[in-house]
Amino acid sequence: MNIIGRLTRDAEVRHLPNEKQVVNFSVATNDNYRNKQGERIEQTTYFECAYWISPKVADFLTKGTLVELSGRAYTSAWLGKDGEPHAGLNFHTSQIKVHSSNKRTENKSAESNNTVDKKISNSSSSDKDDDLPF
Repeated sequence: MNIIGRLTRDAEVRHLPNEKQVVNFSVATNDNYRNKQGERIEQTTYFECAYWISPKVADFLTKGTLVELSGRAYTSAWLGKDGEPHAGLNFHTSQIKVHSSNKRTENKSAESNNTVDKKISNSSSSDKDDDLPF
């Protein structure tokens, strides 16, 4: 199954007792349709997602990022602290495609590129100070 949606919060890496790591994040998908009266209805569905393959992907999964996920969906039900029943949709993700990022991710990329550029320019300027005969 594939779903496309935006992250509703930054991804978190959880460390499990058996030395495994899982990346948890939430995705909202939107669907719209017209009812019999011709009114446009928009419906949002939320998925709690888990990705077990690599924790490094959490760096790219920030709130607002548009992603396409492949995997399997399942439901869960529980009783809340107040004793009320709750239900949710979960998604075990086997593949993630990032379609667009939010501004924070773009800023992080720009900052890391600037850091690399500064390192390169600093190293080249120190080379000019060397007293080399050629």
